[in-house]
Order: sequence, then structure tokens, then C-alpha cells
Amino acid sequence: MLLALITGAGAGVGSIVFRWCIQQFTRLFSGHEDYAADPGSAHPHLSWLGPFFVVLAPVVGGLLYGPLVQRFAKEARGHGVPEVMLAVAQRGGRISPKVAVVKTLASALTIGSGGSVGREGPIVQVGSALGATLGRLMRAGEGRMRLLVACGAAGGIAATFNAPLAGVFFAMELILMTFSAEAFGAAVVSSVTASVIGRAAFGDVAFLDLPPFHVDHLSQYGFFALLGVLAGAVGVGFSRVLYLIEDACDWAWRGPEWLRPAAGGLILGLLLLALPEMYGVGYPVLENATEGEYAIGFLLVLLVGKILATSVTIGIGGSGGVFAPGLFMGAMLGAAYGSALHHLVPGTAGAAGAYALVGMGAVFAGASRAPITAVVILFELTGQYSIILPMMLAIALATATGRLLSRDTIYTLKLRRRGIDLEGPARGARLGGQPVGEVMEPLPEPLSTHTSLSEAADVLGLSGQGALPVLDPTGRYAGVVTSRDVAEALAEAPDGAPATVSDLARRTPVVNPDEPLATALHLLSDSVEGGMPVLDADKGVPVGWLSHRSALRALHAPQPPASRSALV
Repeated sequence: MLLALITGAGAGVGSIVFRWCIQQFTRLFSGHEDYAADPGSAHPHLSWLGPFFVVLAPVVGGLLYGPLVQRFAKEARGHGVPEVMLAVAQRGGRISPKVAVVKTLASALTIGSGGSVGREGPIVQVGSALGATLGRLMRAGEGRMRLLVACGAAGGIAATFNAPLAGVFFAMELILMTFSAEAFGAAVVSSVTASVIGRAAFGDVAFLDLPPFHVDHLSQYGFFALLGVLAGAVGVGFSRVLYLIEDACDWAWRGPEWLRPAAGGLILGLLLLALPEMYGVGYPVLENATEGEYAIGFLLVLLVGKILATSVTIGIGGSGGVFAPGLFMGAMLGAAYGSALHHLVPGTAGAAGAYALVGMGAVFAGASRAPITAVVILFELTGQYSIILPMMLAIALATATGRLLSRDTIYTLKLRRRGIDLEGPARGARLGGQPVGEVMEPLPEPLSTHTSLSEAADVLGLSGQGALPVLDPTGRYAGVVTSRDVAEALAEAPDGAPATVSDLARRTPVVNPDEPLATALHLLSDSVEGGMPVLDADKGVPVGWLSHRSALRALHAPQPPASRSALV
């Protein structure tokens, strides 16, 4: 807890430094506090250029942060959260301390020079790097290192957005991807500490200043539900476009990597010239859209423009997060959707701003599939509790839509494209890469669905297994029955107990022989105590049995040497 407190304090101070750097670089490159609040205006010190200075700003910024990232910390490129997730899942929480410095400067330069990205990815990586550095200095074990990395992420989110609860759930849901009392307590300590420091610097007010919204008619819940589905599709679409443009940039650029941000900055600058509202994070534009200051057509232009501007910024090698762009897209989508409803059903649609607010959380949930974080962070960012019910409904549907349309989130897709599966084994790991078919045990004698409970008890006792598969009369898998279930059924109701094991058979998780063992281990941890059946994928019949004993035995099996191409 003491280390969590120190990590939170470091993340809080880091967020202050980071926001100060963004403000200074924004003034330097644009001459304004936030150029998105006054789009299209000239630079006060370069008035002879008029609005055309935005074409040069990303180029100059790229000349500064491109060599910085390439020389000192290549992992500071991009949106940052996937690298932290990978460090926690497969690298024991190890993050280089120089990432904190390089990420702060590179992201501040990117945003200040017009990059259309957010602050959450950088501050998560900065806070996590601080936590990892502290853990290394204290010689903490891997478990503590992972926890301190998550504490740094929680503290960074909490201090930057004045959202202590959101910081905790962001760390639990996206970084650790698990919940425990110890992790929750440490994340809370870090988040509270960072929030106290952040509020002392930035004030104790909601991050976004929006008018109050209410649900005035029950039919609006149906409108919000449809918005959730649309927002989930937009979130997935944003993920696809982001990496499609990144691939296009990789294909097109043949020069040195340090020069790529400057060369690509010319494309970004032309986009900013056409749509200056895309400059930087864009919170003033978001607030204007929520307050109903834009027409439907322009809202859709802003939505498409943000997708392109953020994707180009990341694709050319910029450094920044995708959370704030997701909020921006959701606000544009929701405001356009609400305005359209207001024209179609003016008596029941309600305020368009309410749909903009709900859309913000729903698009983020569709892209990240972190519904708890989405609900909590929207509540804390805006202070709007009055529409919590439609917000929860839309976010749940957006999450389901995102899961239906894509296997990966906007964060895990970046890693999978590099051949990294967070649910799989780390590269070079001795356990997890083998197919299940190589480590499974022979199938124990199965039970028929017509087997009586007394017979099943005898067979289970002689088998030495805690559970046995159950087959239907055609030989297909019907479930698993455990010795505990049979014993309880016989003891509690010996006369009225089910006559056969078919009434006790459970449909537990199953795996195929070709699946990697690492994937099966996640299912094995949730299976019955005796193990789980391995099914033939085509015929649906059990061909083997995966037990905890066989999985552990695979750890000591000799591993074939990795080929040179695999290592590369």
C-alpha cells in the first residue's frame, strides 16, 4: 500500500507536468490556449500565414518528436495502452523508466503541434513506467510489479481527468484484466493519492462542463438502445480504419523512421487546414456539439474527420491516446442522432445533448469493450447522473455489438497484428505453445446418459477421476458428471433422486485438440475439478481428456528449439 501511494503521487505529479507541456507546446505551435476553441484563426506571431500555419505545425512537431522516439524509446510511439497491457500480461510488469520521459515529451509535442489524439494513453504509459521503475528499485516480485504498473495507470487516469473511480476500474478492467481485493485496494490508494494532487492543481470540478440532461419519456430508452448498437459499430469501424491507415503508411513510407512523422505531418496539416476543429484533443468542439451548436451534416463531417485525423496521426508515428478521440466521435454521432430524432419525433426525442453524452461512452465501450470503465468515466467526466440508466443500456449494447463484430478490441488488435495474443503464452515460454492434442490424457471410460446413479458412483470410485464424460446414445458428448454431484444427489434424496446421470450432466467448457494449451488453461481454470473433455471439432465426440495434472506435466516436457524465423 505504501508503494501504491508513492506510485499514485508520482502519477499525479506526472499528469501535472504532462498537461503543462501540452499547454506550452500548444501555445508555441498555434498561439492559442486550445486552437480547437478558435478554429481557422491565424497564429498571433505568424499572422502573415493566416490559417495556413496548421500545414507546417505538424511537420515541425514531427521533426522534434520523431528522432526523440526513434532514438530513445520506440515503444513511446502510438497510443501506449497496448504496450502496458503486454508488459503486465507477459513481461512481468517490466517497463523502461525512460519511457516516462520520452512519452511525456513526444505526446505533448504531437498534441501541441496539431495531432488529433488524446491524453489518456500517454499518461497511462507514463504512470505505469513510474510504477515499474519503483518496483524495480524495491526489487519487487513479478506479482507486485504488475500491480504497481496498474496502480500507475490508475493514478494517471485519476489525476488527468479528475476521475478517481474511473482510474481504478480502468486499471482493473483493461490493464490487469482481473479483479481481486488486494489489487482493488492498491489501485484505490494510488488513484486517491493522484486525484488529491490533481485536484490541488486543476481544481475539483467535472472535466467537461455540460448542461444537465434528463430522460423525459419512456420511449427514449428504445432510441438510446439503437444508439448503443450504432455506437458499437462505429467503435469497431474506428479500430479497423485506424490500423488500415497505419498499414497504408507503413507501405508508403520508405525513408528513415525518424523522418516519418515530419513527412506524414504534411498530410495531417492539409487535413487540419480543411477541418481545423481536428487540431489537438478537441474538447471545445465536443462541448459545442453536446450543446447543439452544429448542424447534422457538419456533425457527421466532424465524425468522419476525427476518424481520419486520429488514424493519420497514429499512422505517421505520432504519440497519443485513442480514448479522447473515441469520446469525440461518440459525441458527434450522438448529437447527429439526437438532432435527427428531434426532427422526426420532436415530442418524444428529448434533448440532442443527452444522446451526445451517451454516445461518448458507447463508442468507447464498442472499441475497448470495457463497459464498467465507460459508465464510470462518463459519469465522473461530466457529473451527469440523471441519465445513468440509458447510458448503461447503450454501453451494454455497444459492448455486445463490438464483441459480435470483432474478436479484438482497439487495444488488443494492435498486439495481435504483431503476433501477440494476451491470452496465449509469452514468446519463449515453456508452457502454453503446445497443442492440446499433444498433452491430453486418454479419454477415461465414459458414462451413458442412461447410467443409474448407483452405477455411476461405482464407476467414478474405480476410475480415480473426479469427473467423467457423459455420452448420449449416439456417442456424442452430453456433458460431464462429477463424483461430488452424484454423492450429493444420492445422500440428499436417495428415494427421489434422478434415476440416471443425464439429469446431473453439466455442459462444461470443451477444447479441440488443435487449440494451444495456453487458451485451454483459461477454460481449465473454470472447469470441474477433474478436468475437461477434448472434442473432435467435426464430429463432436470426445477424443481425450485434459486434466490439471496433464497440463502441469507439459511444463517438464522437452521443448523443440525455436527456428530462426520464429524468433524473428
